[in-house]
Amino acid sequence: MKLCLLAVGHRQPAWVSEGCAEYVKRMARELPLTIVEIKPEPRGAKSREQLLSAEKLRIRDSLPNGCRLVALDEKGDDLTTLQLARRLEAWMRDGRDAALLIGGPDGLDEEFKEQADERLRLSSLTLPHGLARLLLCEQLYRAVSVLKNHPYHREG
Repeated sequence: MKLCLLAVGHRQPAWVSEGCAEYVKRMARELPLTIVEIKPEPRGAKSREQLLSAEKLRIRDSLPNGCRLVALDEKGDDLTTLQLARRLEAWMRDGRDAALLIGGPDGLDEEFKEQADERLRLSSLTLPHGLARLLLCEQLYRAVSVLKNHPYHREG
């Protein structure tokens, strides 16, 4: 199984790119993580719906075929690290690749949220896009380390 993080946004600060690259490098061979940056729609005088619709097409073109769709959403499931590890374990048993979607400044198109196999929430706080991306990479690595009984994660 492969994990693919599709994130609307480009030109992230170096600390975001370097941090994400570090966690991508640390991922287990049997659960590789790739990051695909989706070009955001130029804002201009377009409505929120027009922006999201254009970004939806770009995301759809980048999705792996037949993947599990996981939308990052403020109203998604609020998981602990151990619960995320158990989700990853279930995804691995299912065998499909998983695509985790992070929307741009205006979020994700409602259609993605409705069609998603799962919706996850990273925090009750509003996070800058780059920080959300880095946080997700770190938590995926941490969840894998739990499954591998690696000492990276220490509980309680």
